[in-house]
Parts: sequence; structure tokens; C-alpha cells
Amino acid sequence: MYAIVEIAGQQFPVEEGQEINVHRLQASEGDSLSFDQVFLVQNDAGTTIGKPTVDSVVVKATVLEHLRGDKVIVFKKKRRKGYQKKNGHRQSFTKIRIDAIG
Repeated sequence: MYAIVEIAGQQFPVEEGQEINVHRLQASEGDSLSFDQVFLVQNDAGTTIGKPTVDSVVVKATVLEHLRGDKVIVFKKKRRKGYQKKNGHRQSFTKIRIDAIG
């Protein structure tokens, strides 16, 4: 079974048993989550496309851990002005496992 679901403001293609990293969610490790913003569901019976969402379909997931991504260096410079600015950023993620689609 395959679905496209909105999690934390972003759309993800998910399958049962898949582990994905999403933007940080306000949930503890081990919590169960359910997402009802499902835009597409594909199963043995066929494909269902929502207008805008598919009713009565919920994606259930479990929070595995909270982690942080790799550091991204942001470097700004204006030539001949003596201006240089170096920043770093690490995005916070939540790793979740998709338990059920349906």
C-alpha cells in the first residue's frame, strides 16, 4: 500500500514499514501519531485521489527518535566592501516509522 500524506507542512510518499525523517514534531519518543491529510492512496483495489484529501483514510506512525541533520554553511560576501558573514545551520528532525495506512 502506498500513500501521499502531509506531515508537518510537507508532502511525503510513504509505505507501511518505512522510516522517514520529517521536521521536528512536538511528540515524545515512542508516541503514536495519526495523519489525516492523505492526498492519494494506492492499493490492490486501485488508486484513489482526494479532492483535496481522501476521506476516512488515516496514516498511523510511531516516533522513533529526535535527531539533527548535517551542518549547512551559509556564507555571504560583498566584493570590495570588506563584508563577510559566515553562519551555520543544523535542521532538527524527527524520525518516524509508518505503521499502517488505512
